[in-house]
Amino acid sequence: MLLKSLKKQKNELANSQRQLELLSNGVFETGELPKFSAQLASLKQFPLKPKTLEILQINIGYMCNQVCAHCHVDAGPDRKEIMTRETMQQCLDVIKKTGAHTLDLTGGAPEMNPEFRWFVEEATKIGVKDFIVRSNLTIITANKKYYDLPDFFKKHNIHVISSMPHWTKGKTDKQRGDGVFNASIKALKMLNAVGYGMPGSELKLDLVYNPSGAFLPGDQAALESDFKKALLSDFSIQFHELFSITNLPISRFLDYLIASENYEDYMYSLVEAFNPEAVGNVMCTNTLSVSWDGWLYDCDFNQMLELKVDSTVQHISEFDKDALENRTICISQHCYGCTAGAGSSCQGTVT
Repeated sequence: MLLKSLKKQKNELANSQRQLELLSNGVFETGELPKFSAQLASLKQFPLKPKTLEILQINIGYMCNQVCAHCHVDAGPDRKEIMTRETMQQCLDVIKKTGAHTLDLTGGAPEMNPEFRWFVEEATKIGVKDFIVRSNLTIITANKKYYDLPDFFKKHNIHVISSMPHWTKGKTDKQRGDGVFNASIKALKMLNAVGYGMPGSELKLDLVYNPSGAFLPGDQAALESDFKKALLSDFSIQFHELFSITNLPISRFLDYLIASENYEDYMYSLVEAFNPEAVGNVMCTNTLSVSWDGWLYDCDFNQMLELKVDSTVQHISEFDKDALENRTICISQHCYGCTAGAGSSCQGTVT
């Protein structure tokens, strides 16, 4: 079993290196793409440097009850990477030291980590101001041991952010698997029932939209309006905000682009949509990403490419605020995804 696990990790590292090489050195029939670093240099923003740390985004495991086509984490039921309580405690210690105001838990399905509830309870004790859990919704209805999650979220005033590809069954199930739409609707109703997403409620429920194909997302405000009208009229479901996120050309989505022969066109569409105004607000400037085993990255996407922070400090166990604030942010061609159009981050558009 150990040998099989080590072999899998070796293959995933090789795939990350292959993808990074493709992104960095890809030459297309119509020519070579301009380097993202050159775009920043033309704006006098290279090298890209971090600002004050505001958000600690922690991936507490790649295990998930779904296998979504666009997932940049390659999450699924067969993933065994799970954050330990020891590493979670190290993350809590960093929150206390730095005063970062947001703790953002992601996965996989973070709720599947056996230590998830302990982590939430301990983080609540230290007074995290904005506590985000990125739930795929379907985990709430997947097994009776998760049925009380809406009440658990409410007890700890968790800000729930959930993926919802579309307000129709066909488009949602195509991206995330058969039965996902109906399970998501059921979960949203359960969250609404305890007060999440309701007008005037402090229990924040936001949805995330990712395009289902090789194209950029539309206007976030317009999409939010369409989602709200459809979900309210068809299912009496309410939520607060919709975050529109561009699919970055890495991991499972990059494999899809290559297999569908859309990689070249998609990369050019990102470059052509480059927005200088988005550069100053990209999430890597105020966010630090922590992997399930405690390694530090500038963002969740760099984590999937094994691009650790460019610093003498690379693990949460040896966290040093000054050293990390003086680092240079690691960039590559996939960063075009965060600066295309209105820009993209885990909190939606940035301009």
